Amino acid sequence: MVALVFSILALLVLTGGVFYYAKRRPVGTPVSWGEAMVGATYVYFISFLAYGIVPHQWLTLAENELGWRASRMVYGPGNILQPRSLGGNFPFDVTYRTVSDSIAAVFYIVFLGGQIGLWLFWQNRGKRAASKGKQVVKSTYGRPLIKQG
Repeated sequence: MVALVFSILALLVLTGGVFYYAKRRPVGTPVSWGEAMVGATYVYFISFLAYGIVPHQWLTLAENELGWRASRMVYGPGNILQPRSLGGNFPFDVTYRTVSDSIAAVFYIVFLGGQIGLWLFWQNRGKRAASKGKQVVKSTYGRPLIKQG
């Protein structure tokens, strides 16, 4: 449990570093070879944490500490998920390993969405700065004045 929590916290802290650096770095500044290598290594390490370590730690926790093995069946409340092979009405077997693998798949889907979001944040950081520079003239009542013409 400690390893999973620590790896998630490390992932969040390193991802927060991307936001911090994106606000400090001016758009259009040339990148040196060394900066590109450090950035590539940093992004690779974040990807390694997100797609390698965090799901592995979850699967290790589920298998060892929680005991979610393939031999344990999930029956649900009132045995609603009891499979036909054991006398129930559910059409297929649901094991705890299936549930833990599904949760790991959700990790991958969420991390992929977060990665795409980070790409969009990085690529659009100049557009946000440009839009902040445009000030709309407001009346004394706080409404924007629009030139009629």
